[in-house]
Amino acid sequence: MTIQRKELLITSFGMFSLFFGAGNLLIPPLLGYNAGDDWFWVTIGFMITAVVIPILGILAHARLQGTLFDFGKKVSPTFSLIYCILIYVIAVAIPSPRTAAATHEIAIFPAFGTSSTLTSAIYFALVLLFVLNRSKILGLIGKFLTPFIVLMLLAVIGIGLFSTAFNTGGSQFKTPFSKGVLEGYQTFDAIGAVVVGAVIIVSLNFKNMAVEIYSSKRTLIRKSGFIAGLSLFVIYAGLISVGAYYSSEININAELSSDMQRANLLRDISISALGDFGNTVLSILISLACFTTAIGIIAGTADYFKGLLNNSQTVYIVTAILASVLGFAIGQLDFNSIIVVAIPVLLFIYPITIILILLNVLPEKMASPLVFRTVVFITILFSIPDVIGFISPSETLRSITSYIPFSSQSLGWVLPAFLVFIISVGIELKMKKSI
Repeated sequence: MTIQRKELLITSFGMFSLFFGAGNLLIPPLLGYNAGDDWFWVTIGFMITAVVIPILGILAHARLQGTLFDFGKKVSPTFSLIYCILIYVIAVAIPSPRTAAATHEIAIFPAFGTSSTLTSAIYFALVLLFVLNRSKILGLIGKFLTPFIVLMLLAVIGIGLFSTAFNTGGSQFKTPFSKGVLEGYQTFDAIGAVVVGAVIIVSLNFKNMAVEIYSSKRTLIRKSGFIAGLSLFVIYAGLISVGAYYSSEININAELSSDMQRANLLRDISISALGDFGNTVLSILISLACFTTAIGIIAGTADYFKGLLNNSQTVYIVTAILASVLGFAIGQLDFNSIIVVAIPVLLFIYPITIILILLNVLPEKMASPLVFRTVVFITILFSIPDVIGFISPSETLRSITSYIPFSSQSLGWVLPAFLVFIISVGIELKMKKSI
């Protein structure tokens, strides 16, 4: 089956838009602003967790062509079930409401002065409407919403760069590369990859996007993933560099919460680039980016529980409604509060997600059940000190973790997981040769 260029572009745009939400737009400019002349190294770190890992997640989905359950089933069915439930609960409880909070604080409240209750109610009612008509999701987003989002983003970045003197301030980061890696966690893109990838797989089965042959579907998803990844790379690098080059021209009140710093910086950059019209552009941009991401998260969650319970359409509808109601309730919190709650959760679940993605894109002989089990276990074990250290830091814990490489950057799981991977692969290959 030949893949049509139209199908490729629609899937690529749809994939990009389902990834690109509140954090993706707000985090990079302030990251670049604070990085100053170290913005390049921050960008490289950020790309690892915000672009490379997520696109590998899409490639893993293209290979498995199943559900999120397939990502962890080699560890054990019980582990995979618990992991899936955690991922989907986290997705509908944190990144989905965060999109509503960002839309209200940056786009709706400054223009209309309405309450967060009204914004969340209308926002999730519209999200639910789209999710319940999910056969049109990929086509509508890919054909109309994403091209508009991309054009506005490129306008802000391009005009912004040409309007600056290309001077940067000093860096506020001791370790810019690792700071970029950890900030990439906040985009939720790796989690988005395993959630959104399932939405893409299901959407390709509908009549308006009828790609049914395994090899054709795999090729389409892989090519679309690369295009979406390249688009994310360009947008992120542009937003980080714009933030860095405006660091000598725009003063941000450090006493404000980090979310308001992000919002004010992006608004000032938009106004500098596009004049007063820039504020309108920013409001529309944030609203659309957040909206498409919320649709992808809730549709993915509803799909999973539908498949878990005998492919029941009733379960899909009930899950979508419950996820929208939860999003409405939590979405009334401010953006910064949601981020603060998210950090310890991400420090635990993100390393596991990264490891599962990496193992699922490896050749079968390097990713046996033994390798999955040992590497995932070590990743969980060495992620726990990072979570405890964030929630309740102590000198005793610091003295223990000081012996673990990269633990001071909350990346203490990386080297142990890598070493155990090498050892377990070696043992597996030796056992096969001895048979």
